Amino acid sequence: MSHPQGEKKEAALRLVAWEITRNCNLNCVHCRAAATKGPYTGEADTAAALRLLDQIAEVGSPIVILTGGEPLLRPDIFDIASYGTAKGLRMVMAPNGTLITETYAEKMADAGIRRISISLDGSTKEIHDAFRGVEGAFEGALRGLRFAKAAGIEFQINTTISKANLEQIPKIQELAVRLGAVAHHIFLLVPTGRGKYMLDQEISAEQYEQTLNWFYDQRDKTPLQLKATCAPHYYRILRQRAKAEGKSVTFQTHGLDAVTRGCLGGTGFCFISHRGIVQPCGFLDVNCGDITKTSFAQVWHRSEVFLSLRNFENLKGKCGDCEFKRVCGGCRARAYEATGDFLAEEPLCSYQPVSRRNTP
Repeated sequence: MSHPQGEKKEAALRLVAWEITRNCNLNCVHCRAAATKGPYTGEADTAAALRLLDQIAEVGSPIVILTGGEPLLRPDIFDIASYGTAKGLRMVMAPNGTLITETYAEKMADAGIRRISISLDGSTKEIHDAFRGVEGAFEGALRGLRFAKAAGIEFQINTTISKANLEQIPKIQELAVRLGAVAHHIFLLVPTGRGKYMLDQEISAEQYEQTLNWFYDQRDKTPLQLKATCAPHYYRILRQRAKAEGKSVTFQTHGLDAVTRGCLGGTGFCFISHRGIVQPCGFLDVNCGDITKTSFAQVWHRSEVFLSLRNFENLKGKCGDCEFKRVCGGCRARAYEATGDFLAEEPLCSYQPVSRRNTP
């Protein structure tokens, strides 16, 4: 793959999502990992986990998301979080909420966990529990949030959008405000893992566009920080709408709700699996290196996959022609699932690049 002289090969590491365990107590219908109750083989022991944090700290001071599965099922999770905090890493956690007790919430706070993200995929227990595959998941998540709030840990609400809950998004956002969340992050369904069996639940390109425009409209109507993930078109819409309204485009570029560009896979973000395989993101199942065999720095700086993703001239089809490719980039995971090529055009985009509009 070509890397012209003008292209930046190095990339600042902003976010690492680490699947610290695949073990889980829920059975979510859209789960990327198809996680269930383990145990799973090949997961890093405590010593290996701390070594990985050492290696991440050598590359930068990113936000490290301890995710899963269910991270609270690891008995050493608070030791790992404390170690990362001491290394100067910004440690956050993505539990499902059902296992958070008053004691666990206090241990999170003591370990320096800056924020937790809890997923709510419905504003009622019926809708959320159906998504999560376990009765009581909704009440368990709300109980966990109350404990986290009491311990002084800020939290955000994550929502994966599909046909099943598209009409629920405004109600979920209202619920997030009532609960005292600091942010609402929406995720557009990527058909990987169990999500492959939800292809009929994937919203259309037109619904996608409408939803992201609605999300933009909420910016001045809610106290929540808003961020769209696995929805790179939002960063095109931000610019289009701001220009149409005569506003300057200002972005929060630091912190847990940083808004910079669409797909960050391999450019400012990477995912590390429970077995130490590094990927551009959790949904893009492409092996970029194995940290049990080579250093994290080696993978981040030299992976051919990462280098190709950092050169936006490599994008193909409509994405390659698009004037917004540097701020959007299209979802590389959706492209890969649809075509087998992670550089192909994003299949769920209704936007026509200017250069194509007069083309027969």
